[in-house]
Amino acid sequence: MPRVKKGAARHQAKKRILKAVKGHRGPAGRQIRLAKEALVRAAVNARIDRKRRKREFRGLWIIRLNAACRQRGIRYSQFINACKKANILLNRKMLSEIAIADPKGFDKIVEAAKTAIS
Repeated sequence: MPRVKKGAARHQAKKRILKAVKGHRGPAGRQIRLAKEALVRAAVNARIDRKRRKREFRGLWIIRLNAACRQRGIRYSQFINACKKANILLNRKMLSEIAIADPKGFDKIVEAAKTAIS
């Protein structure tokens, strides 16, 4: 049986890999074997960082909420607990956006939460 070298198909595959790792430093951006490994690592890190981004945003919302709550004389943990008791079903993202964009509206939410505790 004759030997098959995959000429054009292999060339296209190499071009596709090298295009995907364009911008990588050193041999990982030029050599096929290292480029393949770099591509796999990049995909793994991209997946991890998609998860991490969600975590970091939640932390940011909590920091903003904590600052806004402390200005109004209540701790973050007390505020969240009070919101649950008062049946305020807004998530942390929406609460932090309200605290920034509409401070008077956030004051009303805090007051409703405080009445639910007492």
